[in-house]
Amino acid sequence: MTDIKNLGIIGYDGIRFVTLDLERSREFYVEKMDLAISARTTPEFEAEHGYRGELYTARGISLEVVESLREGSVPERHLRNFAAGIHTVNFRVRDIEHAFETLKARGATLIHNKIQDAPLDDGTYRAFDIATPLGHTTYGFVQRVGATTYQPGWVNVSEGGTNRFNFSGVDHLTSNMRSLKPFTDWLGSVMGMKQFWEIAFHTSDVDPTRTSGSGLKSIVMWDEEGGIKFANNEPAAPFFERSQIQVYLDDFGGPGVQHAAFGVRDILSAVPELRARGVEFLHTPSNYYDSAPGRMAEAGVPTIDEDYEVLRDTNILIDGADEKYLLQIFMKEAAQLYDQPEAGPFFIELIQRKGSP
Repeated sequence: MTDIKNLGIIGYDGIRFVTLDLERSREFYVEKMDLAISARTTPEFEAEHGYRGELYTARGISLEVVESLREGSVPERHLRNFAAGIHTVNFRVRDIEHAFETLKARGATLIHNKIQDAPLDDGTYRAFDIATPLGHTTYGFVQRVGATTYQPGWVNVSEGGTNRFNFSGVDHLTSNMRSLKPFTDWLGSVMGMKQFWEIAFHTSDVDPTRTSGSGLKSIVMWDEEGGIKFANNEPAAPFFERSQIQVYLDDFGGPGVQHAAFGVRDILSAVPELRARGVEFLHTPSNYYDSAPGRMAEAGVPTIDEDYEVLRDTNILIDGADEKYLLQIFMKEAAQLYDQPEAGPFFIELIQRKGSP
């Protein structure tokens, strides 16, 4: 297709998450966050591949959660070296041959030496995977030809939630690594992404008297054609080994996807109801909101639509510049939520953009 400018990515097809407990994941995503169950593995697939899974969806969000049933399965091999977390990020593409040949020409490490075609009752599922510099994280590329079935060995269902919180899609994925440049260079040269934004900070920048703290350098890369954004972080000196990024690397077992940000239409109404349903968020100190109006005014956002006291009451964070801003809040990571280190440091962010890119 001559009108494809890069890889022809049109969105996420499914983000595969390896869980320790599928029932617990279902309770979180379906019962608490009101996502729907849109597909699940068949008994025949589970017997052949040694794992079972369910697909949790809302508008623009497809989270494939899988649990091992026996030694040697894909999720069991993941859990030998890593905590529970994201194993594969699948992209839906317009033309699978174009994506395959483009990535091959750019030097991508192909896990399959050709496109895998699988017949379905209503069409054909076409896919291939590549390795990435992000630890064992895999990127997959998918095209369905006349097919509505999620994947071979899965059956579509319609159960669970109704997206009452108006999640609008995956706003971005954030990955952590010990050294940032090799990965962002790879995203540019192989994935064809462009740099969108860059920042570096440390707690000692705010308080020079500190003798400990945390910090990071972050570069956001994006696929201009598909609009997909990846935020990527490395630890920052002078307290590199105690950085929040290094803590993630220690807890997960290496580099990986730290969190997924879900866009939400009205964060102020969603957060209190999610709390009432048992979703736990990180606490923000009250003094953050004492200085927030002045900080935002200095950044060029003198007024906002919301009441700062409501933000304080809900613990929602605010950031922005040049009359554009965003509201965000972070859920507790799984290991903290379940008091189980093996559950991993992955977490969900909610974000509402008020003009901020």
